[in-house]
Amino acid sequence: MAKCFSFTASRDWCYKCSFSTAGLKSTTTDLGDGTVIHCWGPKTHKPSKPTLLLIHGIGANAMWQWNDFVSPLSSKFNVYVPDLLFFGESYTTRPERSENFQAQCVMRAMEAMACGGCAWWG
Repeated sequence: MAKCFSFTASRDWCYKCSFSTAGLKSTTTDLGDGTVIHCWGPKTHKPSKPTLLLIHGIGANAMWQWNDFVSPLSSKFNVYVPDLLFFGESYTTRPERSENFQAQCVMRAMEAMACGGCAWWG
């Protein structure tokens, strides 16, 4: 059977290239409790730049929502773009589903990446 063209897969590939060109790399952080957070972050964290955390809304993943902003923002900030739980490559086996749990998981992932304090936009 021949493979069909996938618009979604082709856009994902374009967005991954765009994020990489903007100086970001894809990482996953295992929080050790059945929770894994996927995040795009700077290839090299520069202490001279402020840190900016971009939180996406409801959508496939963070790349689809922040692609147009990543390149201009990464020239001025250390940009971190996590996939919230159950979006993109982030997931948990824990039963919690609250906004508070989402926030705690993102905070723990940011602490694990040692990015220091940050401003956020979402």
